[in-house]
Amino acid sequence: MQHAVGAPLPPPQGPGNGPAGWTHQAQHPGHPGPPGRPPIPPPPLPMGHGQVPGGQGQSAPGPAPQHVPVPQHVPAPPQAPAPQHTPAPGSRETSGHVQLPPGGPVPLPAYPAEAGTGAATLAVLLIGPAGAGKTTVARLWAARRRVPTAHVSLDDVREWVCSGFADPQAGWNDHSEAQYRLARRTCGFAARNFLANGISCILDDAVFPDRPVVGLGGWKRHVGPGLLPVVLLPGLEIVLERNAARSGNRRLSDEEVARIHGRMAGWYGSGLPIIDNSTYDVETTARVLDDVLARSIASPPAW
Repeated sequence: MQHAVGAPLPPPQGPGNGPAGWTHQAQHPGHPGPPGRPPIPPPPLPMGHGQVPGGQGQSAPGPAPQHVPVPQHVPAPPQAPAPQHTPAPGSRETSGHVQLPPGGPVPLPAYPAEAGTGAATLAVLLIGPAGAGKTTVARLWAARRRVPTAHVSLDDVREWVCSGFADPQAGWNDHSEAQYRLARRTCGFAARNFLANGISCILDDAVFPDRPVVGLGGWKRHVGPGLLPVVLLPGLEIVLERNAARSGNRRLSDEEVARIHGRMAGWYGSGLPIIDNSTYDVETTARVLDDVLARSIASPPAW
C-alpha cells in the first residue's frame, strides 16, 4: 500500500524568501535600491537664510529648497504560492487500499436473472464433497466473468501450514479441527477484503449440512448473510472416479468418499440450490452455476 508523500516544505525565511509583494532591502537614504537602478544620491542641504557663498555679513535670500522626489516603491515580482504539505494518513488500521469494514451484511445486487450474474458483485460459497469438481468449476466461473472476481479455495489456504500441518486423513482430532476453523476465518477475511474493494469472490468448501454452526453458520458469520451458497453434488460413482485421479493428501479412501457423499445428501430439502453435474463438463457446469446464482439474486434462498 502506498502512502501519500508530502510535498516539499516552503523555503525558510531569509533574503529573497520573504512574503510576496515586499522587497527585503530597506529604502533608507544611501542604501542601494533594487537591482538595475542607479543609487539615488542624498539631497543637498539648503543654505541658511541671509548667507551668500564666499561673502560675509551679506544678507541675501538663499535659494529655495529643491524638491527631491521620493523613490517609488518597486514591488517584487509575484511569486508562485508555496506548495502545501500533504499530511500523512492516519494510523487507523486498513487492509488493501480500502479500509476493511466490520463484519456485516453483504448486500445482494439487483440484476435481472435472464442476463446471468452480469456485472454484479457477488460472494459465493460452492459446497460439495471431495471429487465434486468444486475447485475446478469455481476457478473457471471466476475466470470467465466480465468483472473482477477472485477464487479462494479452503484446501489451498489450509495447506499454507507447512510445519505442523494436521492432516485429517491421519485422524480427525482437535488439532485438525482447529486448523480448519482457522482456514475458514482466513478465507472469510479474504472474501470481505475483496468485496470491500469491489471484487467478487467465490469460495469452495466441503460443508456438511449436519454441522450448521461450524459449517454454513460459520461462513455466514465470516462473510455475511448476503453470501450465496450453492451445492455441487454429482452421483457417487462420479465422485469416486474423480477422487481416484487425485494424488497426495487430496486423495481420500473410497470409504471416506462414500461417507462424505452420504452426509452431503442431507442438503436435499434444505432449500439451497443443488447442481447435479454428473453429466456436465466443466464449462457447462460453470454456465449452470451462473444461471443458478442469477436466480438466487432475484430470490435469495432462506438459510
